[in-house]
Amino acid sequence: MTQSWRNVLIRPDRSIREALEIIDREALRVALVVSEEDHLFGVVTDGDVRRGLLNDISMSEPVSRVMSTSPITASVSSTRKQLIDLMEEKNILAVPLLDGEKICGMETLHGALNKPKLDNPVLLMAGGFGTRLRPLTESSPKPMLKIGDKPILETVIRSFMKAGFENFFISTHYMPEKIHEHFGNGSVLGINITYIHEDQPLGTGGALGLLPTDLPDDKPLIVMNGDVLTTVDFEQLVNFHTEHGADATMCVREYEYQVPYGVINGKGNKIVSMEEKPVQRFHVNTGIYVVSPHVFRSVEKNEAIDMPTLLEQQMLERDNVLMFPIHEYWLDIGRPDDFDRAQQDIVRLGI
Repeated sequence: MTQSWRNVLIRPDRSIREALEIIDREALRVALVVSEEDHLFGVVTDGDVRRGLLNDISMSEPVSRVMSTSPITASVSSTRKQLIDLMEEKNILAVPLLDGEKICGMETLHGALNKPKLDNPVLLMAGGFGTRLRPLTESSPKPMLKIGDKPILETVIRSFMKAGFENFFISTHYMPEKIHEHFGNGSVLGINITYIHEDQPLGTGGALGLLPTDLPDDKPLIVMNGDVLTTVDFEQLVNFHTEHGADATMCVREYEYQVPYGVINGKGNKIVSMEEKPVQRFHVNTGIYVVSPHVFRSVEKNEAIDMPTLLEQQMLERDNVLMFPIHEYWLDIGRPDDFDRAQQDIVRLGI
């Protein structure tokens, strides 16, 4: 958040000329029209002033005559990714931040894009055979199949980059050279990529035992399958994990299943109730996790273990594994139908 936002505040009864002086003087290139209690009334840009002049409004008249009374704003609690997405969608360079109706800051696109990077390491699982997607995976590992004009794994990495992450580990097994050739050490993307290779498949959690021993003690690790497309807010996910002091956090999603028949509940030979085609709701594992250092360090080198088994062990030991419900877009590209759907979604959602 820019520290100079108070310099662009102006009362609604001040003149258009004073507002223009603020716009010309300050780097934010806007003036925020506020009450004495800092409630936001509107926003004035150079274009607003010019339109006022074209309508024969004098420069000495109140700035309220030319201000935009329906400015695009965001909550002060918005994440960096949410602010970037909003400004890019609306094609604006700055957005006022509100706490209720009160102005409490200003974020610029330049500032949001150049915020300090997030140091949390990210482990992407990219070693599977992708047998259900054959023959597509006979000559390519599944994460390197193209959705739109980019491999699935590149789209995944770019979504993390947009949230501020820059330190990546990629676990490989099947056709690792395809992944190495495309990404190298990550320098082309401006990130750091380290590869860890599984000589034998170790399950969804076994790669944790191959991570370097010098990872930070205070930075939880994000683990995600490399064939998942999602718009989950990764920064918010890590904050949730940290704020709750969790050992591990699993992203879950609600899954509905409608029984195609009438369900009969009985007691002995007596019918107690009947329900026609009921809908069952469950929370399902999305393949996205956050694990604290002591958890991923508990996995021995070359130990074969699945993530759900690892988390069950942690639950028995300390009972401190949480779930993070996601409502955002999520697609596990496991079958041909999923692959076809992803081709449509990548365009529709602008992932």
